[in-house]
Amino acid sequence: MTTGLTIRSEQHCFGGTIGFYSHASKETGTEMRFGVYQPPQAKSGPVPVLYYLAGLTCNEETFLIKAGALRLAAELGIMLVAPDTSPRGLNLPGEHDSWDFGVSAGFYLDAEAAPWAKHYRMYSYVTAELPALIETSFPARADRRGVFGHSMGGHGALIIALKNPDRYQSVSAFAPIANPVAVPWGEKAFGNYLGSDRHRWAAWDASLLMRDRPYPDEILVDQGLADKFLETQLHPQTLEAAAAASGQALTLRRHAEYDHSYWFIQTLVADHLHWHAARLCDS
Repeated sequence: MTTGLTIRSEQHCFGGTIGFYSHASKETGTEMRFGVYQPPQAKSGPVPVLYYLAGLTCNEETFLIKAGALRLAAELGIMLVAPDTSPRGLNLPGEHDSWDFGVSAGFYLDAEAAPWAKHYRMYSYVTAELPALIETSFPARADRRGVFGHSMGGHGALIIALKNPDRYQSVSAFAPIANPVAVPWGEKAFGNYLGSDRHRWAAWDASLLMRDRPYPDEILVDQGLADKFLETQLHPQTLEAAAAASGQALTLRRHAEYDHSYWFIQTLVADHLHWHAARLCDS
């Protein structure tokens, strides 16, 4: 294991190992935490890696504990990696004032405005620093990466894949914030992290990115129709319109009666793992 990586816990699970770790991040200037599930196949050699990006108020433990994904990841031979959702311990002004901004709400972008720009660099952390750490510290294939996420993390997964199609071979999302420049969560986060120039926000909006640079493979998105944030914050129809305009292959499934919770994610996580396995695992 790489020097500087702290093991917080490791347990045997479905023939593999579930572990939680921390390290000193150069991108955020803080200690960053993340979780890793190593499937049993990792004992014999490097395996594909699927990164999961969690939503508002969540952390590195949320998905790995609540989603019910580990049994199938063990069967498929996929390593799961779940980073935290923001830097912590900075105590910046306003960082703890609301649940949808600051701590646990990094939005997977690189901030440009003070005081956030120095530390809130979650995009660079997730796309560069963390994969480099994973690929030197664990039996992870550098040529087989996928990314998915929920809500704020679904937004993160989509923009990361759209910006880096050569680095991520698969992408999917649960109830993503599809058009953040046009909804209250996004306006609050982008206005603070990026500043008042709304033209600069477009670089971090999946619907706008998709219109200009569609991802080369199909994208899977699932959305519950009983989601209380559907009309005010998520706007999947905007993603559909962008896909239609650019020719993006998009499977967007709507599910009656399902909400925004991890019960929704548990219901569909197997579909997403199989989706990624078809693109990441050798036949």
